[in-house]
Amino acid sequence: MPINFPVHIHTQRVSTGPKKIVYFPKVIRMDNNQFERSINRAIVRQTQALIDQQVGNMPSTVEEMLGLYEIKNNQRDVLSLSLSNYTYHQKAAHGMTYIKSLTFDLQKGNHCELKDLFKSNSNYVKRLSELIKIQIEQREIPLLDNFTAIQPDQDFYIADKTLVIYFQLYEITPYVYGFPMFPISVFDLQEIIEDNGALGRMAENN
Repeated sequence: MPINFPVHIHTQRVSTGPKKIVYFPKVIRMDNNQFERSINRAIVRQTQALIDQQVGNMPSTVEEMLGLYEIKNNQRDVLSLSLSNYTYHQKAAHGMTYIKSLTFDLQKGNHCELKDLFKSNSNYVKRLSELIKIQIEQREIPLLDNFTAIQPDQDFYIADKTLVIYFQLYEITPYVYGFPMFPISVFDLQEIIEDNGALGRMAENN
């Protein structure tokens, strides 16, 4: 089996004033230059979308903005990262944070959506929703309303042998709870994982 080296990443930053700094990753020195550019365009687009979402949601002045990122997985030709943006508006009761994630299959050269991780005939929405319902009950997570199912394009990232499904603030829980994150082992999904996909590669034991 060939050795899959991690992707090289540099931190970029953009500042629009005092207390307004956004850090984001830039992939460098990939063999596939075209895909490298595609990844970096996707990162910039998502970073800008988070900024636009924060600025557009409130008519008041932005007093503070901090954008950060985390590399969740950088092995086995799977790059998964999360971008966060915290913004505080003048006279707001509290700041607001959004998190969005991007996952790339470096072998196939594509950006992975949630459905791409599973076999085409699998009801992955039903399976993931069932596992999340179990966690909600076990962890006694307070809900704003009854949880029925995830969206087909629900937010997610990959972290080693774990698929993490998550929700935005206020999406299913009160603000004070924070971001509801649901780690699911790849081995609990093995029968529906796309064997040749990004998650299938993470499930391999070698």
